[in-house]
Amino acid sequence: MDFITRFSVRLVERYLPSAFVLALALTAIVFVLGIGVEGRSAMEMARYWGDGFAGLFKFAMQMTLVLLTGYILAMTPVVQRMIGALAAQASTPRQALVIVIVTSFVCYYLNWGFGMVAGAVLAREVGRRVAVHFPLIVAAAYGGELVRGPSSSIPLVIATPGHFMESKIGIVSVAQTLYAPWNIALTLALLAVLVGFFLMQKQPPCPRLLHEEAPKAPQETPDRAAPSPAERVEHSRLPTLALGLLVLTYLAGQIAESRFAITLDTVILLFLALGLVLHPNADAYTAAARKAVTAAAGIIVQFPLYAGIAGMMTASGLVTSFSNTIISVATPESFPLLTFLSAGLVNLFIPSGGGQWAIQGPIVMEAAYALGANPAHTIMAFTWGDGWTNQIQPFWALPLLGVAGLSARDIMGYLVIWLGLSGVLIAGTFTALAVLG
Repeated sequence: MDFITRFSVRLVERYLPSAFVLALALTAIVFVLGIGVEGRSAMEMARYWGDGFAGLFKFAMQMTLVLLTGYILAMTPVVQRMIGALAAQASTPRQALVIVIVTSFVCYYLNWGFGMVAGAVLAREVGRRVAVHFPLIVAAAYGGELVRGPSSSIPLVIATPGHFMESKIGIVSVAQTLYAPWNIALTLALLAVLVGFFLMQKQPPCPRLLHEEAPKAPQETPDRAAPSPAERVEHSRLPTLALGLLVLTYLAGQIAESRFAITLDTVILLFLALGLVLHPNADAYTAAARKAVTAAAGIIVQFPLYAGIAGMMTASGLVTSFSNTIISVATPESFPLLTFLSAGLVNLFIPSGGGQWAIQGPIVMEAAYALGANPAHTIMAFTWGDGWTNQIQPFWALPLLGVAGLSARDIMGYLVIWLGLSGVLIAGTFTALAVLG
């Protein structure tokens, strides 16, 4: 296994282009497939791309703010001490890997946006303290991203009255999907295999350590003259504290009124509030923000490209063709496996679970009923497939890579092998469920 992983790492480091170039390549592939497979004209494909270009603007801003507010929060003195205390528990590379994997996996399970930032920040801190290969520990932090937890959009949508497919499939509760005993067992098994896989990896002869100073809030520089009124406000704790408490009050009100849910928006608000409260003043907060902005460059540039790809995939009919081709050869026993694989394939081109479900969901569920497949198993097979190929889709790794300061090729060699291992475990679970009925 270690030989295979090292070969994969060398291969990826040598031949995998940057995430931006990969997005350009995927654009070209979908453009050509739309013409060759669906018979669309070049002008039509260009129009589909342009119509889809703005489709992820809101999501891109949400992801940018998750990264910025999470990064800013991580740079507060209190959080730095907490992260340092957790990282200090690791004195060997093996201990470092276990701490990073388990912590990030739990955070991903609660909310993938939170897990992205928490895992990257912890990996960076551990990378400064322990002689562990830094790309290895960042890959380990990202490996848990595939977990499907309480913030998974598809099972939550299907469990919500009034969802767009209710007339066909009704309401499928989360007790049958996310919190079914078999799904919880699969989640725990994936965590165990993830830990075992990364503990098996040998350190390079000269581990690539992270050499940087720990982020610190800027120190006030003594002024020769008395500070001006504007400077006194900038260095006062009151403005940021007041705004932070306002946001926390709003969130507390939502909890009290039973309207609170863990979404990207509430994660952003929580990160914003805590960052404002825990930074010493507005000047320190904005200084941290300036440092955090550089980490968001990949999101800002590449998310619109993937929205254009999704536009071409959807409008040209490629998604429907891919789904129907795979489903047409399905049997009741193979249907969950093929659903899992088809969702993983389409996810490479449409990295948005909700958007993908809106396109593929009706096709998949119609086939499930025709074959007599279990609806809850079908929904979760699709959900896991949607998350599975995130491991080799740089789109989702951009926030983590931005915080860690790495490129996709640094971690992808490890993740390709983890993709195979996790895929066997997930696919085996759904095949067994189908066979056992």
